Amino acid sequence: MFFLNKNNINDAVEECRDTKNAVLIDVREAEEFQAGHIPGALNVPLSEIDAISIPKDVPVFIYCLRGSRSKRAERMLKKMGYAKVRSIGGIMEYKGRIEK
Repeated sequence: MFFLNKNNINDAVEECRDTKNAVLIDVREAEEFQAGHIPGALNVPLSEIDAISIPKDVPVFIYCLRGSRSKRAERMLKKMGYAKVRSIGGIMEYKGRIEK
């Protein structure tokens, strides 16, 4: 089931991995992403979110450092016509492996 009511980034990353065709997006700036990110995440900085090239029917899970930028990105993407988009919080709360 897509987008269960979970507020925990760790659970949400698992939900993303279990959701067919879902995309995990890190909206932090490139330098932050390169310093460490969740494996499999794409980097689309908030400052470039309007140039995103993902189909609008694809489930999108968004995170940042603490959750504020991902919430802004969620609102922006919804205005752009993305229906299956959800801010999942910040990487600071993530307990899984970080990739560099």
